[in-house]
Amino acid sequence: MKRSLLCMLELFLLSTLFDVNAEEHDKAVVIANNRTIPTGGSVTLTCDVKNSANLKYEWFRETSSEKPSAMSNVSERVISVLKGGNYTCKPSGENVIITESDSVTIQETVSNRITVTLQHSWSQVFNGDTITLRCEIQGGEGKVWKYEWTAPNTNSPPTSSEYRISRVSVSHSGDYRCQGSSDYLLTGWSDAFRLTVSSSKPRATLTAQRSIIPAGGSVTLSCSVEGSAGWKFDWFRRDSQFSGAQKIGAGTSEHTISISEEGIYYCRGGRGDPVFSTEDSAAVTIQKQGECL
Repeated sequence: MKRSLLCMLELFLLSTLFDVNAEEHDKAVVIANNRTIPTGGSVTLTCDVKNSANLKYEWFRETSSEKPSAMSNVSERVISVLKGGNYTCKPSGENVIITESDSVTIQETVSNRITVTLQHSWSQVFNGDTITLRCEIQGGEGKVWKYEWTAPNTNSPPTSSEYRISRVSVSHSGDYRCQGSSDYLLTGWSDAFRLTVSSSKPRATLTAQRSIIPAGGSVTLSCSVEGSAGWKFDWFRRDSQFSGAQKIGAGTSEHTISISEEGIYYCRGGRGDPVFSTEDSAAVTIQKQGECL
């Protein structure tokens, strides 16, 4: 009987001891006053535990290129950090068991200049054009950047440096901005690039050096699209007003051609991929000297 009582007492004391240890077991949590370090500034990190009295603290920093390492000369509960990375803390003390915190990611703002540009520098963009906007980070060479865009009329902007819009519409008009991140580095937002899409379809203009081809000579035709650039030109000829048109030149970047054959001529501009085409130009009649169509 006495032996049984002693065993029961021993079990009771052991269970009480385990309960005390269980109550003292805790997990640390890192609290950041900001997740992004401003240029020239810092972020404050706090190692939070339920009972922080008489504890010592270890802090660790990790990056994609560096394994977790203890931060030297840092043993306070509250610290200030100047560099991006993954931060964890581990408190310790007598008669307590505290689990190391989960990591908190802090990004560091860099001062690299960032801009949005239109790939082709077109002075006018028309409804139906295909365009590419580029996010350029000066001094960002050698790093792998992920990009974030803000743009009108989209719910899923790209994460690459190029923002391609196939067959833009007037609803795509507005401000476009971008931001880059690499590892634990973060740029600021670019200035806004204002995109204006014209609802009208442009018409090509055909002009002739002269309307009469001299004997043994030729006439120069010029095709243009007013107020815009980046066009290639298709050229067409008809024998008469009632005959079908023949394409005599396709997708040439030259805006002029020389002809020595009479006929009715017109041209058309195209640019982009897929190609966006202008309206056909007005026709111009070219005759040989002494002949009539």
